[in-house]
Parts: sequence; C-alpha cells; structure tokens
Amino acid sequence: MADVNLKQLKKNYDKTEVIHGVDLDIRSGEFIVFVGPSGCGKSTLLRMIAGLEDITEGEISIGGEVVNKIIAAERGVAMVFQSYALYPHMTVFDNMAFALKQAKRPKDEIQSRVLEAAKILQIENLFERLPKQLSGGQRQRVAIGRAIVRNPKVFLFDEPLSNLDAALRVQTRIEIAKLHNQLTATMIYVTHDQVEAMTLADRIVVINKGIIEQVGTPIELYKSPRNQFVAEFIGSPKMNIIDLVNSQGSDMINVTPPSEASKLGIRPEHLRVASNGSAKIKGNIRHIENLGEHLLCYITIAQNQEITAKIDVNSSIEVNMNIDLYWDHDHSHFFNSSGDSVS
Repeated sequence: MADVNLKQLKKNYDKTEVIHGVDLDIRSGEFIVFVGPSGCGKSTLLRMIAGLEDITEGEISIGGEVVNKIIAAERGVAMVFQSYALYPHMTVFDNMAFALKQAKRPKDEIQSRVLEAAKILQIENLFERLPKQLSGGQRQRVAIGRAIVRNPKVFLFDEPLSNLDAALRVQTRIEIAKLHNQLTATMIYVTHDQVEAMTLADRIVVINKGIIEQVGTPIELYKSPRNQFVAEFIGSPKMNIIDLVNSQGSDMINVTPPSEASKLGIRPEHLRVASNGSAKIKGNIRHIENLGEHLLCYITIAQNQEITAKIDVNSSIEVNMNIDLYWDHDHSHFFNSSGDSVS
C-alpha cells in the first residue's frame, strides 16, 4: 500500500491544456474513483499516475517518492485496462505469470503468487485456457489477477467494466469491491458511470474539463453537492434543476428560495404525489416508464420546463393527467447564476 499525492499537476497537448493544476491527496489503502463525462481528463490523469503520459507541470508522489522521472515499470503500480490486454497466444497461467517471468523471479515464487491471486479471483481452474476460450468476465478477472501477482503499491483501473454486459458489470463490480477489502490496497478507478462510483468508492473525485469539481464520500456528494455540475452528475436519474427566475411567483411552483438563488434542485426520488393543500409543484404528466419497483414520470411544469419524478408503482396516474407534487424542504438544493450551491 502507498499514498498518492498530486501537486499542481498539468498536462498539455501542444498548446492545449487538458489538466489544469490538479491537487489531490489519496490515502494509503483508499479506494478512489475518478468520475466525469467523456473527455473530462480522468483517464489522462490516471495514465499520468501510471507513467504512460508525460507530465507537463507539477509533481506526482507515490509512497512519499516523487515519480515524475521514473518509468512506468518501476513506479510500483499495476494497471487494469478496459480492453483486458491479454496475450492471445498465452494460457491464463502464462498471462498472469508474464511480468514475474520478465523480472526473472524464481519458478516456485511465480507458481505460488499466481496460484494465490487465482484463488482470490476463483479462476485457478482456468489456468490451461487461452483468452479466446474465456467469457468477458473471466478475461477481466485474469487481467486483474495479472495485476495482483505484481504486488503493486497502487492498483489503477481504467474503465474495466465497459466491455461487459449489464449482469457481468454488477458481478465484476462486487468482485472488485471484495478484492479491495481482501487486499486493503490503494486503488484508483476511472469510470464515467456514477453508479459504479457510488457503490465502489471510499471517496469520489468529480472531474470536469480537466479540473476537480469536488472530492468527497459518495453520501457527501449526493447530499451536499458543491455546485450544479456535481448535483446533476451524481444520482440516477439526475437531479431536476428548475429555473426560479422565470417561474417564481407562478402558481405552479410554491417555494421560498435564498435571495441569491436562481435555480432549485430536487432529486426525482424525493418528489411525492401531494395530498390536498400540500402541493408545491403543479405539472402535467407527459410520459411514464414502469420500472416495476417504481414509476418514472416525465412531467411538464411552469415555463415548459421538464422534471422527472420517481412515483410509487401503485399510484393511480396516467399520461396527460395533471399532477400535484411535494417534497421535504430539507431535500431542496439551491444554486446561484454561476451554478454554485447556496443556502
């Protein structure tokens, strides 16, 4: 295990700066998830830590040692890629043992370390197979096993579940969480999927356009987003953002915001069908998705704004029906014209 420290880290491609002075301290043994939209710089940041991308400015330390000029193979990190990156002509055992053989480790050490990693991942019965004989989930476990045998200071995961189907994504996500608990290793994981981030992370790093918007535990980001970007990115379906400037005073929205607030945020799961006299939002249902455990309702409110509400599946509602909604004031989020959170 090792801590990882980034100080004023910058990355330029020609004259275009894509990482803008990032500062981040990752504690030893922590599971950190970089999350953000495509092109935000999260994978670039991970590759800089790995030594696969040059640093334009700033400093990276791993275990207290500055690694800016240390090559990737000597940084004490192991990376698991989205594409598995297995050697197609090698068996599972040989794929997992490859780095140790290259390092000229003794045969008995190679055997024991590969077997230990395989037992953790429950793939010891696959040693004689080639990658083409494996499922996607099995290939990803082999790729993770190849990282484990190196006994790295830090594990790096670059969207490792992207090539898996929905069921395998859930299964492999659970396996990675269990792996972290077993190894108590420092792990940095990149994804654009905020559900993965919420379920795996000790802390989430939300990245947007090469800057860190917020760092915090999943529940901190869910309950107390620093700005509108984080509020909308964390949570599924995303938070409703209602324009108060044009809607305030309308009989369709009943709320008293802070004086500097221009937008109101409400999560779909916090909206409820109102009883007589308790309505705060009035709207018209335009579409309903029945997801079994709840109804996902798409509703038009004041100024033709669209919001989404998670409604109890037993509710008597239908498309084109007018609906009154309410929510607990404690679940209100307000933002100013710059998108910053206000209270």
